[in-house]
Amino acid sequence: MKRNLLFIVVITTLFSCYKKRSETKIAHIQNAFYQKAREFRDKKISDSAFYYYNLAKDEYLKGSDSIGAAESLINMAIIQTYYGDFYGSIESSLEANKFLKDEKDSITRRDLASSYNNMGIASAFLYNHDRAITFYQNALKYNDDDDKKYIYYNNLGNAFINQKNYRLAKKYLSYATQSKDHENQARAINNLANAKYLSDKSYDPLPEFQRALDIREKYNNLEGLNSSFATLADYFVLKDQEKSLMYAKKMLQTATTINNPEDKLQALQKIIIIDKNDYKKYFDKFQSINDSVQISRNKAKNQFAYFRYGLEKQKTENQTLKFQKAKKEVQLLQQNIGLGALSLLIIGGIVWYKKRKKEVQRENELKIKENELRLSKKVHDVVANGIYQVMTKIENQADFDKDKALDELEFVYEKSRDISYEKPELESIMEFHDKISTLVGSFKNDTVNTFLAGNGVNIWAGLSYSVQDEVYQIIRELLVNMKKHSEATFVTFKFERNNNLIHIQYKDNGIGIPGNIIHGNGLTNTVSRIEKIKGSIIFDNKTEKGLKIYISFPTS
Repeated sequence: MKRNLLFIVVITTLFSCYKKRSETKIAHIQNAFYQKAREFRDKKISDSAFYYYNLAKDEYLKGSDSIGAAESLINMAIIQTYYGDFYGSIESSLEANKFLKDEKDSITRRDLASSYNNMGIASAFLYNHDRAITFYQNALKYNDDDDKKYIYYNNLGNAFINQKNYRLAKKYLSYATQSKDHENQARAINNLANAKYLSDKSYDPLPEFQRALDIREKYNNLEGLNSSFATLADYFVLKDQEKSLMYAKKMLQTATTINNPEDKLQALQKIIIIDKNDYKKYFDKFQSINDSVQISRNKAKNQFAYFRYGLEKQKTENQTLKFQKAKKEVQLLQQNIGLGALSLLIIGGIVWYKKRKKEVQRENELKIKENELRLSKKVHDVVANGIYQVMTKIENQADFDKDKALDELEFVYEKSRDISYEKPELESIMEFHDKISTLVGSFKNDTVNTFLAGNGVNIWAGLSYSVQDEVYQIIRELLVNMKKHSEATFVTFKFERNNNLIHIQYKDNGIGIPGNIIHGNGLTNTVSRIEKIKGSIIFDNKTEKGLKIYISFPTS
């Protein structure tokens, strides 16, 4: 059962650390920017908090206060983790650690523990559990706080669950159950029971699941309740689907109440697999929320990067200082040369400066908007078709394995998150011709037959991975378009290679596409992809019933 239990844990853990840190009074802090950042953080206006923490960090560095600079960066990193900028968060934490040199100092040790815990959380979201374990172990190494150690034990135990190392998971989660804090205790009880069950399927975890649920209900811990609902939905998925669906829907309802889009996505993933009657409705909901989450993350990432590294305000201030310096020098020269000429020079300089300032600001805004639009388009193109392909498999294959469907849907979800970070995809272990066969075969059902000709290893030899990826997306877009619009009963793909050209012939016996609406029928992206690989495409729906498409592109 491939489920990311840590996903629920880290949000509550993050805010637990976040809140406790905000209550700490540190004598050396006399920084107006830092105080302003805390005010915005407490009001949950995180972008403004991030902005002022960045200014506070610079102010601390001017005064050689390395602890203040580190704590500003750690707060920035925590905000980045919460808003999904996981790579940026790790980078901010690593920079903070450079300022924390005296490992014997209690404040330094506390800050290092918090920083390493944050990097563990960010790594866990990125499914890098080896690194997460290392970071959590470092958090425990530097921690001197009895309360926080139970949080770190729990996070470490969850990382071992994700590694399927249940022996160590149970060891650290057993430590975590000793916490006196009801939230930490309930979390640890729930996760320990799950680790015991995953390591021994004959074990009955329900009494412990229920105990954790009772604690969370008693204290009205809604985030914690969702963790219990997720665990119970997963536990019952193969034992009692009615109960599994009930808990998944409770999770969705609670996530909606607290407006937690990540929990909504997890709940919808479960419901889609279980609910055979309304899965299409929940697919649409999942896709809509997932698109919004990715766009929101992209915006946050752009904004944090802008505040962190590209503040136009700083550039403008530098330009202003230079201009004022030049202006003073000109004023000195006024004593020796004509006032009229100098006035014109100053006026010209001011006009140029204001014009240039507006141009730079406009260019910056344009770059950010272009990046947002590009990423939004990529999320829709890649993820929407991926979800539709999984939905087609569920619809067409009566014996389609539910666990496999969960894995495929989670893969699509992970892939959409990778888009946010511009993370390059690793080459698949599967040969490309096998990937094509699997893709085309997944659209075959009782009413539609799919056929392949010429799809051999040699056809794709020497093709770069980036071109392979575009070809895969082109074929998938053609199949999705066929499924949605064509009413075809058979589809064929024929592949040929002549010298340095690959030819793809697509044919179906559907209703065809009127020539004047080809580019409005879901195939615009296909045309764009073909242009990207320097290929050409011809639509032929006049010679006979159905649609023929001829595609050719160079191999290098």
